[in-house]
Amino acid sequence: MRYVKPHFYDSFVCTAGDCPDTCCAGWQIMIDEESLERYENEPGEFGKILRNSIDWEEECFYQNNRRCAFLNDENLCDLYKALGPDALCDTCRMYPRHTEEYEGLRELSLSLSCPKAAKIILSCKEPVRFLEEETEEEDDFEEFDFMMFSQLEDTRDVLFAVLQDRSLPLTLRISVSEQLTESYQNCIEEGRQFDIDDLLRECERHQKEGSLSEFISKHLSEKGADAASLHQWNRQKKELQVLRGLERLRPEWNQILDGAEKWLYQENEETYKNICKEFHQMYGALSNYKEEWENVGEQLMMFFVYTYFCGAVYDDMVCSKMEMALFSIRWVQEFLIVRWLENGKTLSMKDVEEISWRYAREVEHSDNNLNTLEDWLFENYYLIH
Repeated sequence: MRYVKPHFYDSFVCTAGDCPDTCCAGWQIMIDEESLERYENEPGEFGKILRNSIDWEEECFYQNNRRCAFLNDENLCDLYKALGPDALCDTCRMYPRHTEEYEGLRELSLSLSCPKAAKIILSCKEPVRFLEEETEEEDDFEEFDFMMFSQLEDTRDVLFAVLQDRSLPLTLRISVSEQLTESYQNCIEEGRQFDIDDLLRECERHQKEGSLSEFISKHLSEKGADAASLHQWNRQKKELQVLRGLERLRPEWNQILDGAEKWLYQENEETYKNICKEFHQMYGALSNYKEEWENVGEQLMMFFVYTYFCGAVYDDMVCSKMEMALFSIRWVQEFLIVRWLENGKTLSMKDVEEISWRYAREVEHSDNNLNTLEDWLFENYYLIH
């Protein structure tokens, strides 16, 4: 078995009671079979409390006001306090460590939804490196499209090279990534899988020659405003309604969505554009913070592409994996502009981290939300073209 992880993966240490939030509220905590068996046989009074706190049919802990039954008023775990770390189920023991499984490969990552993990990911100044190791383990995949997966891995490597090319403005890196992925999807839809290798070589050639703008020019002239572009008034208003229609995991998320409506979209497009321009002159792409701002965007793009892109081997929706990354970048930025306005036009790295993990908690930790959003993005940013 091959294991891959980002170079900062092992630096994570839970901050426990010092965490600004809790990972034990807002979503179901599923329990693995081995832990269920242990909990079923736990002796004593605590064993009775434990069994009465489990939804045995759904195989998860009950919740009180969307908080795990074992989460106390100090945001600490009573099960951990009573039985120790070995008694935690796999979900609680592993979070925020995340694993994507493929034939012969396990890709490890930290979940952006954890405040400490978000800090590690977003504060990384160097390009992300991926570490590999081999074990003697074997898996039992019965069906796996290894040819497609190899092409996805090769494509992702090209995407990584483009996204981490700091000689290029981030907006160009993002646009190239979108163009490459959409062209890949076209090859799939038209039965031209054997053209994908040529597509990758073409992108690599343009990057080497410093002509990536040529790689995307024909695509953009045909399509008009690309999904990688930022601050598109009509699109943002439409996407906000999509966000409002998703399953709500935390009540605080309503405040963030309402803030976007209040501060950005209640007046007119000109007002909105002026707000965005002033923000970028003070904190964003046009400011003295440009390098830091582009680094945050790069790290977010690398996170979403690394975590989700190769998952297209299971559903063929390559384009929506990239559109999901672009959607996330746009909305983290929109919500940061709102936070900047709410703070009296000031912003800190702590704000960037908080908005990022709050966004990830709502979108990443609901299968319904992920699937609904991916389907909508595929239909609206690929099928309509």
